[in-house]
Amino acid sequence: MLSLKGAGKRFGPRVLFLEADWLIRANEKTALVGANGTGKSSLMKVLAGLEPLDYGAMEQTRGMSIGYLPQEGLALSGRSIFEECLTVFDDLRSMEGEMERLAAQLAELDHSSPEYESVAARFSLLQERFTTLDGYALDAQVGSVLTGLGFTKDDWSRRTEEFSGGWQMRIALAKLLLARPNLLLLDEPTNHLDLEARNWLENYLKTYPFGYILISHDRYFLDVTVDRTVEIWNKRLTIFHGNYTKYVSQKDERRAQLLAAYKNQRDQIEHLESFINRFRAQATKAKQVQSRIKELEKIERIEIPEEEPVIHFKFPQPPPSGRTVVEADGLSKSYGEKRVLENVRFTIERGDRIALVGVNGAGKSTLIKLLTGVEQPTSGTVKLGHNVVSEYFAQDQYKVLDPEARMLDDIGRAALKVPESELRSLLGCFLFSGDDVFKKLGVLSGGERNRFALARILVSPSNFLLLDEPTNHLDMRAKDVLLDAIDAFSGTVIFVSHDRYFIDRLATRVLEVENGTVIAYEGGYEDYVRKKEQLAAGTAEQASTDERVSQPSRSQGWGNAKSDSSSTSSVAIVIEGGPDDTTKKRRLNPIKQKQMEDRCAFLEEEVPRIEASLAHTEQQLGVYVSAEETQRLTDLAVDLRKQLDSLTSEWEELMLQLEGA
Repeated sequence: MLSLKGAGKRFGPRVLFLEADWLIRANEKTALVGANGTGKSSLMKVLAGLEPLDYGAMEQTRGMSIGYLPQEGLALSGRSIFEECLTVFDDLRSMEGEMERLAAQLAELDHSSPEYESVAARFSLLQERFTTLDGYALDAQVGSVLTGLGFTKDDWSRRTEEFSGGWQMRIALAKLLLARPNLLLLDEPTNHLDLEARNWLENYLKTYPFGYILISHDRYFLDVTVDRTVEIWNKRLTIFHGNYTKYVSQKDERRAQLLAAYKNQRDQIEHLESFINRFRAQATKAKQVQSRIKELEKIERIEIPEEEPVIHFKFPQPPPSGRTVVEADGLSKSYGEKRVLENVRFTIERGDRIALVGVNGAGKSTLIKLLTGVEQPTSGTVKLGHNVVSEYFAQDQYKVLDPEARMLDDIGRAALKVPESELRSLLGCFLFSGDDVFKKLGVLSGGERNRFALARILVSPSNFLLLDEPTNHLDMRAKDVLLDAIDAFSGTVIFVSHDRYFIDRLATRVLEVENGTVIAYEGGYEDYVRKKEQLAAGTAEQASTDERVSQPSRSQGWGNAKSDSSSTSSVAIVIEGGPDDTTKKRRLNPIKQKQMEDRCAFLEEEVPRIEASLAHTEQQLGVYVSAEETQRLTDLAVDLRKQLDSLTSEWEELMLQLEGA
């Protein structure tokens, strides 16, 4: 469909890639990966026809359509969102207009005239094409895509210029998806999408009828949407079959092979050079020496590029808090007549890693602000536990930074005990290298300042971190540093993120903010999704059962006065025991039963885990380190025994209820 032959691209004096051969076939789903600055976005622009190659050639099939979404910079104006999306179908709409004109002519022409026959033939041809191209469902297509990308029906009539840059990019993405080009080029399409919109885009791309190439820092998104990975590395393009995870597993093998080839080549070169140096002065060996020199000159030297250093940053551990970190009771928040949260109750305990999920505007950021005290509740209370010190990272955290401070000086004041070399390594991980660390914060972009603000939190964390979109503006390397740092963190974390991989790796509980309520789910994001699907299936099943119970069958008379009342359905009531047992028991609600079964399954996994933790703690108590450590381990053992007793009792009670049902 499209091919590169011996392709090369420069950026000023620097070569991005050379001798690239790449055949892009129809229907291939490809991820384009590589370190920052290797030329991924430049290659996408070349494929889109926006930039020329410096070397080689690009060929494409005649009539092929290509759609390109840049990272940012698009701005639309002059129409409503819905009308803007309909411009994708201008040809179909013109066809529809012509059909309407032809239909009006047919109504006026004599049916027996030759002109009528000609107009009718044209109308029939257009109608067949219009139907084949699904022209009668244009509005439905636009509505489906806009809804999937997070636009409400009220948004459809708003003008595009009313929306911010991130939402402008969503509109541009909607137009590309509706246009369905033969090759879709998406450069960081998930940057401006929330979790629900990402999930929708994943499903959309899985059924996309043509090929696409993606650049993304979202591992999960790449894993579920691509079947081929192309890496720009060492100024070359290398093609891997499989998704991102498979690519990572093959990368070490490829480097090991390259290192082995490099070592063999060095041995060969040293052997040739040794022969040349040894016999250069002997006339009898002149022919052999010249032969070795020519052989040496023909060798294409293998280069081993420097690997990006792997940063393992471990920030200082904060003082421990009490077991209960936060208690929210009757928490409500309103903005004028709009109620965001109403009568919310939940508890956060020490060590929790809680992901806040919910659609845009549900109140996730509002809830975090209430927990930090940035905003006050309309009613109810938020109570912090003993020795809890919170640290809040906002989406616009950069606004509180001192614009006149130099980056390295500012982070150094926040981490007096961390060596400067470690601070520079950490800043390099967050894409600040070399002399960048001496820049004043005021000259950085909003995204750069947010990255710096997050790095600043890592060097001096409190024992309760509240992070609102910490993964925005981070590449995979920086996300890995953040994940590893939080994983080793002994405090409590509550966060909002749209990165599935980040949530899956980190979350131990999920709080769903929906319709003014907060519902807690034990386990990670995958557990949350599975339980939501089970609940949805249970709700549908219960609704179907309720409908069958509420509507008598035809054999029951449908209102016949002579129908036997004893024939009433027994679905709602179950009679337990033998003839002498007159006790009647109502059947468990299927949704409630499923919740109980899920809770039992969780407890059956959690109890052994706590037992293992208790055994490990008791083992540590057998080795004296200090009085403070002994007291800490003793308190921990007491807490673990209480948890174990509580969970065991809960499991026994649930099993009795389920067996009784």
